[in-house]
Amino acid sequence: MGIDLTGRVVVVTGGNRGIGLGIARAVAEAGADVAIWGRDADRNAEAAERLAATGRRIHAATCDVTDEDRVAAAMDATIEALGPLDAFVANAGVGGALLPYADVTLEEWRRVMTVDLDGVFLSTREAVRRLIEHRRPGALVLVSSTSAIHGAARNVAYGTAKTGLLGLTRALAVELARHHIRVNALLPGWTITELAEAAYADDRFRAVTTRRTPVRRWAEPADMGPAAVFLCDPTIEYHTGDHLVVDGGYTVF
Repeated sequence: MGIDLTGRVVVVTGGNRGIGLGIARAVAEAGADVAIWGRDADRNAEAAERLAATGRRIHAATCDVTDEDRVAAAMDATIEALGPLDAFVANAGVGGALLPYADVTLEEWRRVMTVDLDGVFLSTREAVRRLIEHRRPGALVLVSSTSAIHGAARNVAYGTAKTGLLGLTRALAVELARHHIRVNALLPGWTITELAEAAYADDRFRAVTTRRTPVRRWAEPADMGPAAVFLCDPTIEYHTGDHLVVDGGYTVF
């Protein structure tokens, strides 16, 4: 018997492409009504049209997660369209410039931190406020990366930000347990997305990383969906403060 999210409302930030879209599709196929938040209105509309084929209610909100007012407005619109929130997947993020550490500028460092840490802070804080306000148990899923485990040479800002999400996950899990809000992190491995397009196009790098992955392939965005559905499942009420690695065995090989 599969996980049933029927009647649940799930928000996925960055849900109009890549891993976010894969997660949004999976939770919708599990029965949830889904809101996708993204900065590109056209992409949001295209993704919403594709997700509508699941038969679930789909809401698309144009939102920059680094803008506090827009986050609050997106949440207002989501609740008006779909009803009170049950689960929130903080997936929106950016990659870092591939540079030696000595060449990383403060501007580049702040660009990554603003989205990958500040954006998660602002969006999950809004989700927590609404869950507490409505006195609803819920789930937060913070999408980190295996870069938080194996390091990210020449991409230090990104790896540092994604590691920071693990600390945020643990702190929130402890603080929010009394409100019956579970908080877990999802750590994708090498995944074929626009964010990793340059790395995947490098034949040598792709061959090396594929060879090191026991399942012998990079992930597709859809591979992250079942893990996110599991973490949104209200029946796993004793599972919090954890990080779930979905990398085909890369970090243990």
